[in-house]
Amino acid sequence: MDKKLLEKRKKIIYELMCSEFYVPMKIKELAAFLDVSRSERRELEEALEGLLEDGKIEVSKRGKYAKSRGKVISGTFTGNARGFGFVTVEGQEQDVFIPESCVNGAMHGDVVQIALLPGKPGAGRRQEGKVVKVLEHGTTRVVGYFQKNKNFGFVVPDDMKLGQDVFIPLEYANGAVEGHKVVAEITDYGDERRKPEGKVVEIIGHVNDPGTDIMSIVKGYDLPVEFPEKVLRQAQNVGKPVSEADMAGRMDVREWRMVTIDGEDAKDLDDAITLEKEGENYRLGVHIADVTNYVQERSALDVEALKRGTSVYLVDRVIPMLPHILSNGICSLNAGEDRLALSCIMLIDPKGEVIDHKIAETVVRVDARMTYTSVRKILKDRDEAEMETYREFVPMFERMEELAAILRRKRRKRGSIDFDFPETKIILDKNGRPLEIKPYERNVATRIIEDFMLIANETVAQDFFWQEIPFVYRTHDTPDPEKIRKLSLFIHNFGHTLRVGQDEIHPKELQKLLEKIEDTPEEPLISRLTLRSMKQAKYTVDCTGHFGLAAKYYCHFTSPIRRYPDLQIHRIIKETLRGKMTDKRIEHYSQILPEVAASSSERERRAEEAERETDKLKKVEYMEERIGQTFEGTISSVTSWGMYVELPNTVEGLIHVTNLRGDYYHYDEASYEMVGETTGKRYKLGQTVRVTVADTDKMMRTIDFVLAEDAQDFGLDVPAEDVGRYRDGSF
Repeated sequence: MDKKLLEKRKKIIYELMCSEFYVPMKIKELAAFLDVSRSERRELEEALEGLLEDGKIEVSKRGKYAKSRGKVISGTFTGNARGFGFVTVEGQEQDVFIPESCVNGAMHGDVVQIALLPGKPGAGRRQEGKVVKVLEHGTTRVVGYFQKNKNFGFVVPDDMKLGQDVFIPLEYANGAVEGHKVVAEITDYGDERRKPEGKVVEIIGHVNDPGTDIMSIVKGYDLPVEFPEKVLRQAQNVGKPVSEADMAGRMDVREWRMVTIDGEDAKDLDDAITLEKEGENYRLGVHIADVTNYVQERSALDVEALKRGTSVYLVDRVIPMLPHILSNGICSLNAGEDRLALSCIMLIDPKGEVIDHKIAETVVRVDARMTYTSVRKILKDRDEAEMETYREFVPMFERMEELAAILRRKRRKRGSIDFDFPETKIILDKNGRPLEIKPYERNVATRIIEDFMLIANETVAQDFFWQEIPFVYRTHDTPDPEKIRKLSLFIHNFGHTLRVGQDEIHPKELQKLLEKIEDTPEEPLISRLTLRSMKQAKYTVDCTGHFGLAAKYYCHFTSPIRRYPDLQIHRIIKETLRGKMTDKRIEHYSQILPEVAASSSERERRAEEAERETDKLKKVEYMEERIGQTFEGTISSVTSWGMYVELPNTVEGLIHVTNLRGDYYHYDEASYEMVGETTGKRYKLGQTVRVTVADTDKMMRTIDFVLAEDAQDFGLDVPAEDVGRYRDGSF
């Protein structure tokens, strides 16, 4: 329609709706009222759509149009497998609910414009809205299962939030057959009446092939796997041995006794430690690989590193931020080899205070490549063979343990929260099947390195904060009061309390809680729930402090091989040390750092989600082979749809409310308990229960439990003595 004509019609319709005599009408009624013929109906629709986009009018759930009483806003659409969705609006605490009838063809991840529907949100009820227009498509590729019909195919997305299959004309199937996992590019987004359409651009593999499951997650999160040829060539060219010219003007600390301490399978060794006693004080050197010497600003390597943001550690592979030739080569502080570093050398008194420090460009040479296991054997097991092998280093390791304990005490005194629960380690066979799921424990050596990295990160952040130079900080906000209230209620089940003042909690209160539960059976569960109740740490250009560490100043300085923010601040530090931080460069960093911080935070979240999804997938596979087996677990969450139970190996499953036998159960919002209507029987957070694995779903990555006492009702073969013991309270 001609633009002038469209605007004229919009004006006529809007004036009609502004009239005091106007009654909200459906499109058919408007057409009749305005004497619009059937052939002109599309023009009327265009005019109404234009007015909706302008925010001048709104449409009710029943399809009636009226002058807008609210405003049109935009945000990101999150889809749901059941057809409805939510729109997250920046600066608005609560999402806007979008009923299925008002989704208007929006897909998960789209940036959309919405009109708020009449009706105010109330208790337990969100503001509702209608998608008016898709401003930007958030999903351009879909990963899923290819199904083939006689004349066409379609891709069933792995991501259930996408909500609908993608139609694939056979000429665009690219050789895919039934059962293939594929990547499909969307060529047409469809609308309310038509499915999206696409073409297969990559075949990941058959659904049953080893590795296809993990690679599907990798592709689903759009994680870049292969490096572009230009980036690999550049890495090859810059990864040359350290020359005399490279070392010129640097502080030479190659004669200092120096070690790296990492896991047995680590190949990118980006931090080394030196420690000497000077009177009663400690001279601690934290030496970090000078990655920026090889990754220049705006180079192909730098652009790719920023795009990736972080290395991703999946259950069966690592997707690095930098090519291996750098991360495992010249940027790795390998024993016996000259390397360039950026060092934070601190003088620390017996109370753990940093009384002096120096940040310098250095040349280092590591004397020994130590493992966490080896250092633990020396310090805790006092293993004679290990102590003899590293005889000359033993006194330094003992000083390290001593200083680490001092630093930890100091942090605890100010209220730093130390989450000391085991991470999950999943052992796979050569075909990618999970053999074992077990806790990955921290030990004395891992804690030493953590303590030294923390103090270096704090020292660097404080130094640059007071220099008032643009910088990237690692910040962590105060927890949401409602989440703390829920945590408080949960721990009350174990006889613990939290003191909260004026809707805020001091980190020291959470620290005290974690100290109280140390070495108790409920420690892993409460630690995890405490962590979940806190906000997510992020990268920012403003130094607002780190709640979890109870630190005023904090940054990430110690891992430039695997985190882009560390790489970025190394550049800033080096320019400052060299006297090149001019007004022009300050302006440059002021402009680019907000985007670097936001992008790095987003990439970090993406990596964490992918890591979580691969772990969940392998946990489902592991429990799939244990259907019918019984385990003891702890109720970790209670919701209106059921109770989640966590096993000691960190596997979590759901007992659906409809699968609770012997009564009709409902969720009591006030106490967060599942309550039997007639018996009054209650299931509460933290309660130990005996559960039997009833079912698993790899597509949904879910595990279903039933109570062991009910297992036989579901046709599960449970030993009679287990049922009897459960019923008489033995468990």
